[in-house]
Amino acid sequence: MKYNVKRFIEDITAQHAKTGQAQSRQTDLPPLPEPRIPLATYRLQFNGDFAFNQAREIVPYLSALGISHLYASPYLKARPGSRHGYDIIDHNMLNPEIGSDEEFERLCETLAQHGMGQVLDVVPNHMGVLGGDNAWWLDVLENGQTAAHAGFFDIDWAPIKPKLHGKVLLPVLGKHYGAALDNAELQLRFDAEHGEFGIYYFEHHFPVDPAEYPHILAFRMDALSVRLGEDNRLLMEYQSLVTAFHNLPSRGEVSPERQLERRRDKEVHKRQLAGLVAYSAEIARFLDENLYILNGKTGESSSFDQLHRLIEAQAYRLAFWRVASDEINYRRFFDINDLAGLRMENDEVFDATHQLLLRLIQEGKLDGLRLDHPDGLYDPEAYFFKLVEHCKRAGRAPYLVVEKILAADEDLRSSWPVQGTTGYEFTNLLNGLFVATSAAKRMQRVYHSFIGEHVNFDDLLYRSKKLIMKSALSGELNVLANLLSKIAEADRHTCDYTLNGLRTALAEIVACFPVYRGYINAYEVAPEDRRNIEQATVAAKRRSTTADASIFDFLREVLTLAAADGKSPAYAEQVLAFAMKFQQFTSPVMAKGLEDTSAYIYHRLLSLNEVGGDPRRFGVTRSAFHRANQLRAERSPHSMLATSSHDTKRSEDMRARLNVLSEIPAAWRLVLRQWRRTNRSLKHIVDGMLVPTRNDEYFIYQTLLGIWPAGEPDGNEMARFSARIKEYLVKALREAKVYTSWINPNVAYEDAVTGFAEALITSPVESAFLADFRPFQRRIARLGMFNSLSQTLIKLTVPGVPDIYQGCECWDFSLVDPDNRRPVDFDCRRTMLVGLQTLVAQASLQRVAGVRALCETLEDGRAKLLIVWLGLMLRERWPEVFQQGSYLPLAIRGEQAAHLCAYARRFGDRTVITVAPRFFVRLLGDAEMPPLGEKIWGNTSVELPSGLGDKQYTCVFTGKELKPQKRQSRWNISVAQILTEFPVGLVIGENGLAAEEL
Repeated sequence: MKYNVKRFIEDITAQHAKTGQAQSRQTDLPPLPEPRIPLATYRLQFNGDFAFNQAREIVPYLSALGISHLYASPYLKARPGSRHGYDIIDHNMLNPEIGSDEEFERLCETLAQHGMGQVLDVVPNHMGVLGGDNAWWLDVLENGQTAAHAGFFDIDWAPIKPKLHGKVLLPVLGKHYGAALDNAELQLRFDAEHGEFGIYYFEHHFPVDPAEYPHILAFRMDALSVRLGEDNRLLMEYQSLVTAFHNLPSRGEVSPERQLERRRDKEVHKRQLAGLVAYSAEIARFLDENLYILNGKTGESSSFDQLHRLIEAQAYRLAFWRVASDEINYRRFFDINDLAGLRMENDEVFDATHQLLLRLIQEGKLDGLRLDHPDGLYDPEAYFFKLVEHCKRAGRAPYLVVEKILAADEDLRSSWPVQGTTGYEFTNLLNGLFVATSAAKRMQRVYHSFIGEHVNFDDLLYRSKKLIMKSALSGELNVLANLLSKIAEADRHTCDYTLNGLRTALAEIVACFPVYRGYINAYEVAPEDRRNIEQATVAAKRRSTTADASIFDFLREVLTLAAADGKSPAYAEQVLAFAMKFQQFTSPVMAKGLEDTSAYIYHRLLSLNEVGGDPRRFGVTRSAFHRANQLRAERSPHSMLATSSHDTKRSEDMRARLNVLSEIPAAWRLVLRQWRRTNRSLKHIVDGMLVPTRNDEYFIYQTLLGIWPAGEPDGNEMARFSARIKEYLVKALREAKVYTSWINPNVAYEDAVTGFAEALITSPVESAFLADFRPFQRRIARLGMFNSLSQTLIKLTVPGVPDIYQGCECWDFSLVDPDNRRPVDFDCRRTMLVGLQTLVAQASLQRVAGVRALCETLEDGRAKLLIVWLGLMLRERWPEVFQQGSYLPLAIRGEQAAHLCAYARRFGDRTVITVAPRFFVRLLGDAEMPPLGEKIWGNTSVELPSGLGDKQYTCVFTGKELKPQKRQSRWNISVAQILTEFPVGLVIGENGLAAEEL
């Protein structure tokens, strides 16, 4: 709904147009050409060990698999040694560690030769800083607010602390500033080639303000005069240069002309200094001596006084890393100090960061973009429209998906000009289909009984978000509170609200905010934004102990822009700026509080603790699953469908294993009791506490069940497995922030927990624990594979674009990053695919027998690969069915109806039917047979919609013809017929279809 802020919008439109905040929605522009929608993507993680050349080598394999688009992690120039590419330092260069321009071109050519395209993960929200390798950031540090790139970064130049006014806090020191200085860890150095001075701290480089160079150059000038002679031409040139540096306009200049003069002249003077030093060995030696003296002597604190004064005069404050949480004054990516937020709402920033991307789009080398962390942007919708507009100018329409985490009852904004999300919501929707919703309370009782306490997740999340704002993101909260205080002070009705009271109320509303963020802008306050703010305000009032509850009403009025009604344009602009910056803040608080704290504390069923998930939602009903797919088909039919990614906390196959626990809460309770008694002696006392705690122990058992290697691993594999588990547990414990954390590691506690896990893993096979654990785990693993096969087939056939994370076309049991970035054995997968191609090419009976035999060797992963390959081949053959076809839930009749999910995709005369079994515990009992044939499925049948009964139906996996039967005027296909040889069913119907076409 439109809000009546029109009175001040006109006054700020000119300024917003400059910064990109008032981006036109472009409704009157000519339509763009249609984007090339991927049929299927394959995510590759690029780094120094997997570069363009390695990717080019596997393109033929990906093409044979049925992938239409390579989906690449960021490969623009990032910090040296980056393993993920999100710490970009130059948006207009390819990362040299990943490959040269020529190697990139060869990759693009190879993709084109195979008819494939490319989707690139791009990072508009932030850049890598602090390492001394980001030219824009170094410009800001050298020149402060007058820097050409000062407006590129989201910096608060007037924070609450007066000493930080006009400065950027740099929390990089490993100890307190004074200690680092006295220990000679801060070193003043001279770059003779460029005529520049800088402060160095290990790998960090901080430029010195050129206007402060005279403090170095003129130090001990009398000694240089004696050495060269008063009338020496070089001395006079040197003295003149000192004066020139001294006369540079200061960092505080407000005149654009004087700022330009500073930028121009400082570079001229630097070149002159470099030339003078290169020409005169005496001057070079003199500067070396000055640096030696200024850098001080360890043990003599006063010898560092002049260096301290020089550092104090800079546009930055060097500080102990722990200071960041309270005093940081630049927006970061979450709480990562070396990732600084970009002001992408500034047109100049957009233009400077998108040159290469737009060229690659224009040249047809990129068909699509994955937009990383749009919730960090000031106005995501304005950015999307700006991107689309620039692509239009380039004559191309890219496929756009956003890395947006949607809350349980939240929809993607329909006004956004994107195809959909990267698929977190689908990850959790599909996973929930294999969780027995009826077991929610029983699993909760098992969990609470084991850990000996009741955990209310709502309260846990609230406390976790408050903890994040008190610790990691306290500085960002201070910035917001300062802005809010200025708004309050400007009105006599609100000027009595104190800074502390406003900060407290603000924290309460953020802690109670129900979604990651809102999207209010100068144009509208959407109804869902108003509802979320109202809900948060009511909840904050209820939880708050403050005496003056009216402060929450004031905050609500500001956040909904109602406070601007009838006020001056200047006041209204402050209100709008605060509301939008508030939205940038709620997202990292939710992410850190939910994903990186609460989800590492609450362990009822770990498969639910996924990025974009909600541990409170115990599974998804079949009808809810169908409704969600129908809505996606209507609203975002080309949204990405992910089951594993570089961000997921557990791989798809690991979650499929853990979901089996929801089917057996009683058995789970019994083994937990047994394992707790058996393993009590493996615990240790740390700080008077038995470690691991029961909650951590519960977490460890689930983790081992989900990731335990298949088959009979040898000693080397188990050693690697143990190392992976130990590294993961340390990360999980620190993310939980209960007894240890990244900020305050408790090594003794961590060692006790990892030692406990290692003792379990390395127990003798005949030990009491492994003798009980291994049979239970094998059963979980076996049933989990059937879950995996079903979810794989569903991902390939529901509305959307299926994405395969590298290696996950076969079994993959990985934990969170960096475990899920391990190298993939593509040679093995290539060989397996060739074998399957040979199998499917055989005569009918041999093919059927071969497919049936895959069920006897499930652990080798070929069954999953077969589903992926043939599913993608069908998408390639019938793209219109999957990209435009309707989604029809199919009724299931018979004794095992509850164990199936079935639906049809239909377009024209073509129909694709998916039959995916679930809940295998009750279906199979203790039998170790695969879920095949009439013995398992009895009289269960899938009912065909009207008009589909007279088609010729064929099983994609076996090539067998299937015969529908008519019962009581309705056509059905028996499940036993569909699932005679293979555990999942993919059936196609078309008049006159020949089996050999597949």
